[in-house]
Amino acid sequence: MEQALLDFSAATGIQAIMYSAWGWPIVESLHFIGLSLLIGTVGIFDLRMMGFMRGIPLVALHRFVPFGVAGYLVNATTGIMFLSSVPDQYIYNPAVQTKAAFMLVAGANMIVFYRFCFGGLRDDEVSVDNMTRAKVFALVSLLCWLGVISAGRLITFFRPPHFWCFWCG
Repeated sequence: MEQALLDFSAATGIQAIMYSAWGWPIVESLHFIGLSLLIGTVGIFDLRMMGFMRGIPLVALHRFVPFGVAGYLVNATTGIMFLSSVPDQYIYNPAVQTKAAFMLVAGANMIVFYRFCFGGLRDDEVSVDNMTRAKVFALVSLLCWLGVISAGRLITFFRPPHFWCFWCG
């Protein structure tokens, strides 16, 4: 698996970017910008569904969700760049595995939310049951994304001992 990722990284030019002097810091910055877009939009939407900022209609906040999707796509792209350029740092890292698990739960939560709950929130008359479900989905989403952030920050603490720093030498 590691060799396949390294081959992919070499074939796509990811290694050339990541091994350059500014590659890793630029990709890391893009990853942070994507995270800011994602959490900034999804987090506010989740908080609104949980009952905060009641003066702002959910439909108005939902218009910002495409920015969150764009942030997620930036993070997925940069995450693949990290993973494929140094797979031994990431594949067996428990923080990466935890981060991936939180992302899977957040994705499943989103799919189920849009399938069974969101349509009823756009109506003028929202049932108590549907609002309660929405609050649960929002809480799960918010906790998952906070878990993703926390696990992401822990990745560097679980590096293999033989990890070589590109920019440190």
